[in-house]
Amino acid sequence: MSSSQPIRCLFAKAKPAYSPTSRRTFHKSTCLHARPSPRYKSIKAAELGLVTKNEKAPRAVSAKDLQSYSEREKAALAKRYTPAQVAAIEVGEAVIDPQDLAEQAAAREDPMKIDYLDDFSTIHPVADKPIRAPAENYDPKLRFKTEDELGEDLTNWVKDMPEEPERLDWMKFLDRTRLTVGKPEAELNPRSSLAPEIPKLDILRRGTADGEEIDAATRRLMRQTGFSYKEIRRFRVKHLVQHGVTNQTRLGKIMSMYHLAVAGNGKGMVGIGEGKSTEPEEARMQARNAAIRNMQPIPMYEGRTIFGDVKGKVSATEVELMTRPPGKVSPCLCSKNFPRTDSVFPPGFGVRCQSLIFEICRCAGIQDMAARVTRSRNHMNTVKATVKALLSQRLPEEIARARGRKLVDVRKVYYGGNV
Repeated sequence: MSSSQPIRCLFAKAKPAYSPTSRRTFHKSTCLHARPSPRYKSIKAAELGLVTKNEKAPRAVSAKDLQSYSEREKAALAKRYTPAQVAAIEVGEAVIDPQDLAEQAAAREDPMKIDYLDDFSTIHPVADKPIRAPAENYDPKLRFKTEDELGEDLTNWVKDMPEEPERLDWMKFLDRTRLTVGKPEAELNPRSSLAPEIPKLDILRRGTADGEEIDAATRRLMRQTGFSYKEIRRFRVKHLVQHGVTNQTRLGKIMSMYHLAVAGNGKGMVGIGEGKSTEPEEARMQARNAAIRNMQPIPMYEGRTIFGDVKGKVSATEVELMTRPPGKVSPCLCSKNFPRTDSVFPPGFGVRCQSLIFEICRCAGIQDMAARVTRSRNHMNTVKATVKALLSQRLPEEIARARGRKLVDVRKVYYGGNV
């Protein structure tokens, strides 16, 4: 035995038994240090100096703390908006009080705070005091206009109409035309001695509703969601996917039916549900109830499209949803006769996508949108990825808060953003 053998054994113990190659190399995802940083970093309130040391009471914010537009940003605004709109943006930002930005979204700690959360946007008919119009608004001689008087108003509007009318001109005519003769206040803000209607809750009982028997599953759904029987009947439900599945057990193969349904109220709420049972009708009912139970509100811009372009990914299916503009006024308004409804409010871009996404948009109430499905086109994953993309929208207020900017939407100044 040579003397070099113990030395070789000593070095063999110090040498690692495997290659120091990282296990992440064989994974499809990138390493943490190689992943790109987010485009817009989150800005905390402490970094902006909007909170004190106790992180509860906001400190006073001056105009110096708010960032103003740079020359590059002003040039970008000039390319997108007219000089009048840019001036409106600057005036709107000048009106905003910096102290309001410091106090908004902060919980009050003073003794006069309320014990519940309320945005004070609506008047509760039971807890709040109703706001009544003054007694001077009452007009005993108030009457509706006759057909001749309404026709005269329309004739005068057609005579004074510009050569190239826009949709805004028709909206101004509808807003400014009165339907009654008398005091303007009696029509715009009438006096009423009636108390506001108190919301009523439907009694969940075992019985019939409009001559139809309410089954146990529907009663359970009413208790879980709080919807009435009539509201559940009004929801739009569409079964998108249905096929048979097999479960292999020690007793053999058990056949079942699978259903995937989407439900919505057509006003910004949508949800999907799955159901599986040996009976096809039972699986169909499970999917319908689960879709109604899972309904969630989705953000909608102007009540017709989505906020920007969003993406959703489920397994190997990727969905891209893109916002689209509304329609424009038709030249048919130049006719002397009363314009038709389809000529005044023509359809916009529409929902141009495959059938599954079309049904989801129809249940949610989306009118203008385009979609593209890349990679896998599995029906189940396409439906789930679409709903995931709709719920992942980022509102402009959230983006402005993350960047530490002020947001002024000039479109909502002109007739609620309909132009």
